[in-house]
Amino acid sequence: MARYTGPMTKKSRRLGVDLVGGDAAYERRPYPPGQHGRGRIKESEYLLQLREKQKARYTYGVLEKQFHNYYTEASRRPGKTGDNLLQLLECRLDNVVYRAGFARTRRHARQLVSHGHFRVNGKKVDIPSYQVSAHDVIDVREKSLEMTPFIVARETHGERHVPAWMEALPNRMRILVHSVPVRAQIDIPVQEQLIVEYYSKK
Repeated sequence: MARYTGPMTKKSRRLGVDLVGGDAAYERRPYPPGQHGRGRIKESEYLLQLREKQKARYTYGVLEKQFHNYYTEASRRPGKTGDNLLQLLECRLDNVVYRAGFARTRRHARQLVSHGHFRVNGKKVDIPSYQVSAHDVIDVREKSLEMTPFIVARETHGERHVPAWMEALPNRMRILVHSVPVRAQIDIPVQEQLIVEYYSKK
């Protein structure tokens, strides 16, 4: 299963946003990382569009080909392509697990899902990119409930804001998906219209 496994803090500094969520090593500075980070970079239209695309891609831990597939699917659906794109990314199972507070980071959530610790509507799902739908019920498997990550998740629940489109029940380690999110409920600092402009030129 292909995924980006490189240093995320460096990517966060390059794009000027904490991509991990609670990255203790991330320190926002007015210049990118590296030897030439303080040099002037011409902020072209293309660079701004590319930066927004990379920001979204690294936030959700998706490789380029898969991200382009999401864009293609989003452009086929009725409504705004940018809103559809973020909705598809937000409805990934690994992101839902992270948003519910059952994992420290999206990377951690991806690992927990791929190791088969979750059931969706009673069926085991180990595909992080699985698309969650409205009214889905996601449970931690009984055999996994007493594993350290889930004990920690129960003890620390409430430290992270759970979005209104879902409900987390930490005592039962269950997630109820009430609806798919609308743009106003997706709190990532990305200008999706720039992503649409980036791909529309290709």
